[in-house]
Amino acid sequence: MNDPEVKQQENRLEMEYEIDAPPEKVWRAISIPEFREKWLPEKDLADAAPISTEPGKEIRYRMREEVSPFRESIVTFQVGPNVHGGTRLRITHQLVDARPIRQTPPAANDNRPVLMLAA
Repeated sequence: MNDPEVKQQENRLEMEYEIDAPPEKVWRAISIPEFREKWLPEKDLADAAPISTEPGKEIRYRMREEVSPFRESIVTFQVGPNVHGGTRLRITHQLVDARPIRQTPPAANDNRPVLMLAA
């Protein structure tokens, strides 16, 4: 596998890999739960079942972050042959829940010294 070509846009990340394995083998690794579990554990998915599948070409999963604010995203895996007899794997990670992360205001009793402004 080579280093990925990474493209990043707001709320979207695309990575493309060239893999020295046939597309059928890569497809099995991303679509069969027992194989997928080794590198994309079910605990990272909002639902273990794919959102959509185009057999041998594309599969999409919904992911959910483990920590607050528990944002959701869609990860799409696209598989196709490359010119060297291997596989081109494109992974697109799209943020679905684009809520801004709220910054918690400091506590009123944070024991900091009180500063007063002179008029």
